Formats: sequence, structure tokens, C-alpha cells
Amino acid sequence: MLIIENLTKTYDNGFTALRNINLEIPDGQFVSIIGLSGSGKSTLLRCINRLIDPTEGRILWNGIDITRATDDELRQIRRRIGMIFQQFNLVKRSSVLTNVLSGRLGYTNPVYSLINYFPNSEKERAVAALQRVGIADKANNRASALSGGQQQRVGIARALMQEPEMLLADEPVASLDPATSHSVMKYLQLLNEEDGITVMCSLHFLSLARAYADRVIALKDGRLEFDGLPKDIDNERFKQIYGEDAVEVEIH
Repeated sequence: MLIIENLTKTYDNGFTALRNINLEIPDGQFVSIIGLSGSGKSTLLRCINRLIDPTEGRILWNGIDITRATDDELRQIRRRIGMIFQQFNLVKRSSVLTNVLSGRLGYTNPVYSLINYFPNSEKERAVAALQRVGIADKANNRASALSGGQQQRVGIARALMQEPEMLLADEPVASLDPATSHSVMKYLQLLNEEDGITVMCSLHFLSLARAYADRVIALKDGRLEFDGLPKDIDNERFKQIYGEDAVEVEIH
């Protein structure tokens, strides 16, 4: 269970990105976080794994207070929380396999990582992760040679190497075309359903949230605007979240 209590984040420039957010996320749920750019979606995800320190409030995950964790404790916590980024965050000049193997850096001997050495057992694990996202045949390609959708699948495979209990996906399909967006979202849904991994995924499009999420959380100006089932966001709710002039765009 992930419990977020009175979470507030104000940046050094005075901008308040999150305002008193309270949430409970059961294990194994697929949660979509929607809202306009600047609504606080990315800040919320990055507070959960302490890439950003919150200003107030606390975050409890399975009884552990993440907001009070020491550096050593935080390293242990982050092993179990995979992160998927909008811009993929791959080392483009390295091979796909090497990028995936980097997901095991928290588990392997630090000396080995300095010389880019991984045991055969880890390489086999990486190939298996690539098989799960359908690109095992690209293992020896440079990451830069892949399409955007393929690069994002490498990012998912890398996160899988952590053996995560939770995946935080920060706008994972924002730079992808509609068909590729669905392909990536289906892999996240598969991991949620088959492995029971909790998924928290920020999205711009409500149509994607309706298609894949069990639950939708909407943020507006850093405040919690909606928390419920995707089907319960009607036209009035949509305009409350996105503004009176907003028009819903379906992703086919």
C-alpha cells in the first residue's frame, strides 16, 4: 500500500507544484494521473521515489516512510521502484543489452559496473526482459538505431531488471504516435496484470487512461481535482480538469 499524506511541494522559485495531496494506492493497481502541463503530475511521481524532496507531508510505502529514509534506505527502496521517463533516458551510443543491464546496477558488485561487467546470468535476465517487450532481436543494436517506441520498450525492460514492485511512468508516450502509444501502454498493462506490479502512469490523454487504468487521479494547479473510475469522468468533469475550452481528443 502506498499512502500519501498532506503532500506539498514548493520549489525554490516559489512555485507550488503540489498542494496538500492525500492518496492511498493499493498494491497491484494501475493508476493514471492526468492533467494539464504544470498540474503537478511529474512532481508527484518524482516525490514518490525521492528524486524530488517534498516540502511538507509524508509518503509511506508498505509501512516505510520514504520521506524520512536515509541514503542507504533510499537505495534499497529505489531497487523496488522502477522509473520510466518520457525521453527514454538511454545511453544512445551503447547497445540495447547494455542499457537494459544498467537496471541491475543496484544489485551487482559496484566494481563490476565500473568496468561494465555483468555475469552471464544477468545477461540472460536482460534478454528475457527484452523478450517480454518484444525486442529481443534488437539486443545488440545501438540504442540510437531504434525507433521511439522501441526505445521506450528498452526503458521498460531496464525497469524490469530491478524486479520492481511498483513502476512510475512519467509521460511514457508523450513523444510517440498514437499506434505506438497503445503498444507501449499494452506492455505496461501486461506487467500490471501478469506480475501484479503497481503502475502509476502520468498521461495527457484521458482516452488512454480510460483504456488502460483501473483508477484515474486528476491534478489541477497542484490540487487533487478527481479520484475515481475512468468511466466517471463525464464532459463536465473533463472541463473541470482541463478547462472550459478544452476538447477531448481520442487516441485511436
